[in-house]
Amino acid sequence: MVFNFRVYKKQSPNGKLTLYLGKRDFVDHISGVEPIDGVVVVDNDYKDRKIFGQIICSFRYGREEDEVMGLNFQKDLHLATEQIYPPSDKPNPSKLQDRLVKKLGPNCFPFTFTLPPNAPASVTLQPGPEDEGQPCGVHYYVKLFVGETETDRSHKRSTVSMAIRKVQYAPSKQGRQPCTVVRKDFMLSPGELELEVTLDKQLYHHGEKIATNICIRNNSNKIVKKIKVMVQQGVDVVLFQNGQYRSTVASIETQEGCPIQPGSSLQKVVYLLPLLSVNKDRRGIALDGQLKRQETNLASTTLLASPDQKDAFGIIVSYAVKVKLYLGALGGELAAELPFILMHPKPDNKPKVIHADSQADVEMFRQDTIDNDIDE
Repeated sequence: MVFNFRVYKKQSPNGKLTLYLGKRDFVDHISGVEPIDGVVVVDNDYKDRKIFGQIICSFRYGREEDEVMGLNFQKDLHLATEQIYPPSDKPNPSKLQDRLVKKLGPNCFPFTFTLPPNAPASVTLQPGPEDEGQPCGVHYYVKLFVGETETDRSHKRSTVSMAIRKVQYAPSKQGRQPCTVVRKDFMLSPGELELEVTLDKQLYHHGEKIATNICIRNNSNKIVKKIKVMVQQGVDVVLFQNGQYRSTVASIETQEGCPIQPGSSLQKVVYLLPLLSVNKDRRGIALDGQLKRQETNLASTTLLASPDQKDAFGIIVSYAVKVKLYLGALGGELAAELPFILMHPKPDNKPKVIHADSQADVEMFRQDTIDNDIDE
């Protein structure tokens, strides 16, 4: 028997509880989030104990090294809790759970959790080169523990937790092509300066170049001396009233075609490619939620069903192209902005052949055998 899927496994320090998950990325479809389904294998020594499961959203909004005099910059939210063993009701197992129960025997018990639709997306704020400890951001964990009630304080030896992510993927259809026109007139000067900016599309995937079409019509008596085009990442830490800031993640400054004299015009296309590789050492850049020993990228745009659905413990990420015209000390500047969406495409869900993985808590099912754990 060959299973065409990978299973993630992690064991409690005392070896009495073993957690299995079929995946660690759970998709937010805006209308609802994929159920988190897995199984736990309970050692015979714990058959007379109660096992509880929780989904924890951990929101860190300050650096660990700044936690002095009792300050704590982390909030742990229990988004779902239930008793897994002894099972309180008859489960309706998924296909994966059914296979795992048949594979792992009578001490294997399935569980399913459902996240609320407005739960925040997994986002990490990039720490500075000298920062230590867990980075700021939103992190998720599946936690299983032994106790008498779900509110018991868990003991580390009989607790197992595994990091997961809540992710969003790009819509299947493009939206309306972004376009804007801004104008500026000048006191005591006739005419006006017009800037038209158009993007080739609204939705981009990570790693795609962004084509910005710029059209400048100078009907004023001022001179356009240079042009700057930027991709700006907007971060809104909802918990704080003034928690909004922007970071430029890609930019080009050019004097090609300049100066643009009165009565002249210019049309050109500028290509920008926002990448994490050129922003590696910049503190505060938002990244997609990260699992141990996995590469990540700039955070994807956060999609909300409506603007008022922002979770108080979330981080909202947005992107915009900004074009600035510099007119010199007396003329000032003219700027235009266009928002766009930057996300990953939906992955191909076809079954994949199992392959070796160095990640510590991964084990594979192949030809009816289970590989031993790899030590972390």
